[in-house]
Amino acid sequence: MKLYNIKRVPYFLLLAVLIQTTSCKKDYTDPTKVPQNAALTTARGLTGVVTGLHRVYTAGRAGSLYNQVTADGFVTRLLNIINQGNTAEYQLYLGGNSVDGTNTILASFWTSSNKIIYDANNVIKNAPNLADQGYASGLIAYASIFKALALGNMASYWDNVPDSIGLNVGFVTSAEGFNRAIAVLNNALAVVNATPISASFVSNVPAGIDIVNTLHALKARYSLNAGNYAQALSEANAVDLTKKSTFNFDAVTLNPIFETATSTNNVYQPIDSTMGLPVALEPNLADKREPFYIAINATVAPRFRINGFGAALNSSFPVYLPGEMTLIKAEAYARMSTPDLVNALVELNKIITKKPANDPFGVGADLPADPGPYTQAQLLDQIYRHRCIELYLSGLKLADMRRFSRPNGERKRNFFPYPFIERDNNTNTPVDPTF
Repeated sequence: MKLYNIKRVPYFLLLAVLIQTTSCKKDYTDPTKVPQNAALTTARGLTGVVTGLHRVYTAGRAGSLYNQVTADGFVTRLLNIINQGNTAEYQLYLGGNSVDGTNTILASFWTSSNKIIYDANNVIKNAPNLADQGYASGLIAYASIFKALALGNMASYWDNVPDSIGLNVGFVTSAEGFNRAIAVLNNALAVVNATPISASFVSNVPAGIDIVNTLHALKARYSLNAGNYAQALSEANAVDLTKKSTFNFDAVTLNPIFETATSTNNVYQPIDSTMGLPVALEPNLADKREPFYIAINATVAPRFRINGFGAALNSSFPVYLPGEMTLIKAEAYARMSTPDLVNALVELNKIITKKPANDPFGVGADLPADPGPYTQAQLLDQIYRHRCIELYLSGLKLADMRRFSRPNGERKRNFFPYPFIERDNNTNTPVDPTF
């Protein structure tokens, strides 16, 4: 019998409202629930905590997933505002100084990320005390996935991230944030390699996430952002590209993009078919990824509609795409101290020629191979182009734009301002970035 079901679990340590003042104080316990020490001493209690991590990350408009996709999509010119009455989204659509510490999407994103780190830390600290080390291995690995996502997300959108969880904490650079996410993943991989995850653990957490492949995939992602190209290449090669890793949804727990945007058509939709790319890099008209991600309504405005991973209430959302791993390989080869442009183009052509039927998610351009040859700069432009198309609305584009040194005119911000819920309660909060 399963210990917990994501729809019924009495989530331990969850915030009642993610963006309220409890987050400011970094006090994430809930006095109406099971005492923290009891929740953290048993497999049952710790399973409730990691199930709660999944919930906080994916839950509706307050969850990290919606906030990441939405904030990134607006400031990188992927999304058009449909109803300006959605104030937080409209501020992000305007960009620049219109985005400030009052933005509730950013406040929710910041708070949910800190909440996830707090709860994950408790699991990682206490799971080793369990008698069943295979179950403990699963708990640590699963919690580490969400902690790494939270750290990596904060490092992608803020130029500094909290040094720890607590009152008046210090801050470290975005680059250090990526390295800390990598350290979390390294620890989890070491634990799993020493003691394989038990089947009983897998049966007691929400289905969808391929734990070991996800640990390698996230390490590849954050190694790339940290500039460790050899490590990014090695970790991308460790991922089984035939497997899926997803956040799953159903009629009770709805896909948050569908729930808020697609189903209502009253918040946002794709801005157009360019996928946010300048003219020189726009998608080929024959690229089959375009209709996968963007549907066309020829009779009722808006013309461009969300498709792909936000198309239906039960659409699964990938934790990572296999295509991301292939593009990481291409970029890593191209950015090595001695660039390997031949192998970089080989990996890029795997994306360009891939047929939808040959991708686990059905994402495929199905175009003729690009013959090249390219200079390093030209090849990086093409890798960026195909990342924007292959990973459309994944929430990864803003970090990509900085890494590829795209002109500021192609985006509406480089980093986000710090939410007032942090600034008003932490004297160490850094000065907001100017753009």
